Amino acid sequence: MINKEELQLTYLNRFKGMEEYRNRIWKVLVNHFFCKWIPVDSCVLDLGCGYGEFINNVRAKDRHAMDLNPDTSSLLDHDIHLHHQDCSKPWSIDKDFLDLIFTSNFFEHLPNKNALDQTIRHAHKHLKTNGRLIMLGPNIAALGGQYWDFWDHHIPISDQSANELLELNGFTIEKSIPYFLPYNMVRVRKKPLYLLKLYLRLPIIWRLFGAQFLIIAKKS
Repeated sequence: MINKEELQLTYLNRFKGMEEYRNRIWKVLVNHFFCKWIPVDSCVLDLGCGYGEFINNVRAKDRHAMDLNPDTSSLLDHDIHLHHQDCSKPWSIDKDFLDLIFTSNFFEHLPNKNALDQTIRHAHKHLKTNGRLIMLGPNIAALGGQYWDFWDHHIPISDQSANELLELNGFTIEKSIPYFLPYNMVRVRKKPLYLLKLYLRLPIIWRLFGAQFLIIAKKS
């Protein structure tokens, strides 16, 4: 069982003082990369939204977010629908409703593989046909032992295992990039955002610096 108070404390300890910088980073990521998969008339869910850095920067007709952190509700834009629940339990969202589900650095924090499998099943159920799941996360195949540098990492996930999990649950893989973004933005020195914009325009260097996979899958 996920402890909400422990989750809240972990977020505070890990991200305190980085909130504004992280929001600026996600504004760049959304506007310069992920927006191509987010039509303005779409219904979008940020799964494991944390402090809302992704969903707050998204332009979409209907924005949803899901997280258990008690602090999340106070950090989201007023028009975002927050689903304050365990993602492995049945979702309070209509079936075949969502155009896009986005999740970043979240699935490795779930308590076990069964919880992750159930979450992917829910994602498939609540996406429209041809709706997409965008999955971003640390790649244990690239990181090795560094994957466990965060105490609340529970499930080892690689790009290959994530692809298999999605295919087993009725998704078709459209794009799978084993090496996309660097590992984390928490325990590093803040860098000028123009470097991130440049990085996103140069896929040729992603393999040198990337340790997070990016997977885009479509509901068949």
